[in-house]
Amino acid sequence: MDIKQLKYFLTIAKEGKITSAAKKLNMAQPPLSYHLKLLEEELGVKLMDRGSHKIHLTSAGQILANRAEQILKLVSFTTKELKDFKEGAKGTLSIGTVSSSGATLLPERINIFHKEYPGVNFNVWEGNTFRILEILNSGLIEVGIVRTPFNTEGLEITALPKEPMTVVFNKESDLFEHKESVNLKDLKGRPLIIYKRFEKLIFECCNREGFVPNIVCNTEDARTALLWAEAGIGIAIVPKTSFDVVKNVNLKRKRIDEANLETSIAAICVKNRYISSVARNFLHVFSMKK
Repeated sequence: MDIKQLKYFLTIAKEGKITSAAKKLNMAQPPLSYHLKLLEEELGVKLMDRGSHKIHLTSAGQILANRAEQILKLVSFTTKELKDFKEGAKGTLSIGTVSSSGATLLPERINIFHKEYPGVNFNVWEGNTFRILEILNSGLIEVGIVRTPFNTEGLEITALPKEPMTVVFNKESDLFEHKESVNLKDLKGRPLIIYKRFEKLIFECCNREGFVPNIVCNTEDARTALLWAEAGIGIAIVPKTSFDVVKNVNLKRKRIDEANLETSIAAICVKNRYISSVARNFLHVFSMKK
């Protein structure tokens, strides 16, 4: 039994007819039938029942079809991996990123990576964390750049150091004027603009301090939170590195003193799924200290 025989067998199983399989494989029907016969003789089991209109797999044939598909996928992945290993620094990397990371931190990492691997091109998808997880699991991208917290099940994670959450507000206000930083109790009763991403975390932290936060805007984008804060609608709660996603000449920022109210940016890929050498190289650069 060899790879070619498994390919022939699996094509027959999927097509349901020798003639259709032979056409798809671009070969004559008699040699294909002969290879099937040899495979059955070698294994000592009947793999297919030949009906008048269609071929049906036997129980033994179904077992082999399942294994053959796994084996052929493994062969394909291994071939691609060896090709990547040989070519190394060339190819296209598909990544997905949450908007705030794509606008601030990611370009710095991309610049470092591009200098080391100038032969790599990029396909970049943007969305919120849930969208990035969706297209990562579907195989549309190899690497996702998201913010914690998120569901880590089935993922390989390369996380950067944690960063604090901050309050951002219009600089013309006299809020927290004599404070270097603020605590959660300082936010009690004040109008807050928050990321949906951090809604649960913010509510949990505020509840521990004995109050329910006054949310006037719940958004999926740091830009919206910052622009609304600049307009004086409320106080935005955003990660420290998100502050620079808009021109912030009219904004002030102060750190929130709350150990549990932190986040970090993480590169993620699907656990136990093959990733290209290009993606592995990117993850290595991503994890490096600036």
